[in-house]
Amino acid sequence: MLNTQQFGDELKKLGFDFYSGVPCSFLKYLINYAINECDYIMATNEGDAVAIAAGACLGGKKPVVLMQNSGLTNATSPLTSLNYSFKLPVLGFVSLRGEEGLNDEPQHELMGQITTEMLSIMEVEWEYLSPDMEEAKKQLERANQYFEQNRSFFFVVKKGTFKAVVLNDQSLSEYSNRKKILKSKKDTLPSRTKALETIIDQKDDHSVFLATTGKTGRELFEINDFEGNLYMVGSMGCASSMGLGLAMARPEKKVIVIDGDGALLMRMGALPTNAYYRPDNLLHILLDNNTHDSTGGQATISHNIDFVENAASVGYPEAIYAHSAEELDELTKGWRESGGLTFIHLRIDKGSPEKLGRPTIKPHQVKERLMTFINNH
Repeated sequence: MLNTQQFGDELKKLGFDFYSGVPCSFLKYLINYAINECDYIMATNEGDAVAIAAGACLGGKKPVVLMQNSGLTNATSPLTSLNYSFKLPVLGFVSLRGEEGLNDEPQHELMGQITTEMLSIMEVEWEYLSPDMEEAKKQLERANQYFEQNRSFFFVVKKGTFKAVVLNDQSLSEYSNRKKILKSKKDTLPSRTKALETIIDQKDDHSVFLATTGKTGRELFEINDFEGNLYMVGSMGCASSMGLGLAMARPEKKVIVIDGDGALLMRMGALPTNAYYRPDNLLHILLDNNTHDSTGGQATISHNIDFVENAASVGYPEAIYAHSAEELDELTKGWRESGGLTFIHLRIDKGSPEKLGRPTIKPHQVKERLMTFINNH
């Protein structure tokens, strides 16, 4: 078995000190180490954990993700369309529940057979983590070499690999909303273009804009292709989790996440995580047109959701309804002055400009440009 404290310290020596994940009994002692010794973000699901780690990587961290192999299925979307496309590496530890010959729960049987095959199909390099410390150190060096080449690497962890680490008392805070402004008048329904122009007009050398998957990113590229922009592709619903990771990695930056109703509905579990860690430098804006606009205009169920109430109920310090682009402008200017994690909901009109193009620079080039911008300002 590995001395978990020593193994974690070896990870630290290589710069891996930012963790996010979802618990698994096979990984509990490494999780305990991470909580005791490092920055650890408790994600509500594995896909969010990967997106949080990707955001931290964007901010210059070397992140680690921890998950059960059943959760690897949840993480496939960001691993294949976010980390792969943007060349944002993560170091992963995934348990091997359902290993052949192991008397395990029936729900792990199939995943035990296909875990390593899934990693290979996703072009994620992997190795079984050795229980021998000297060999494990060599494995960490190899993993780090892949990471430095912008390639993700996963360790597959068998039962009984880690020695016990006692979890320190966790002092959990209790947070609540302090400012909630609900809808009180008729919506003006500005176009997405108008809303994006309002948001991006306030850019400066300390601002980073993460635009969600689909036409939001495409329109933002055409409106103002700013070095501080990131245009999400795939990984639907992961924008705010990525923003959380970046905001925590780079607290001196202003991180503005521009979300969509379909995307947010897909991963609403990100809201309580964002609210709990509540970085002061994160602004979460929802542009809601009640439509999956990028796929033909099919309706979402956003008309039946009070997003401001939802954000307030899970502890966003400020959750505010904007009725117009003018109100959005005032609110974003106010946030720039006062800070604090804030959620703004603006309903917008359906549709987008005719012959809307796509970004002409590749995702990994967008990432490289953005990281240069972040580090130079």
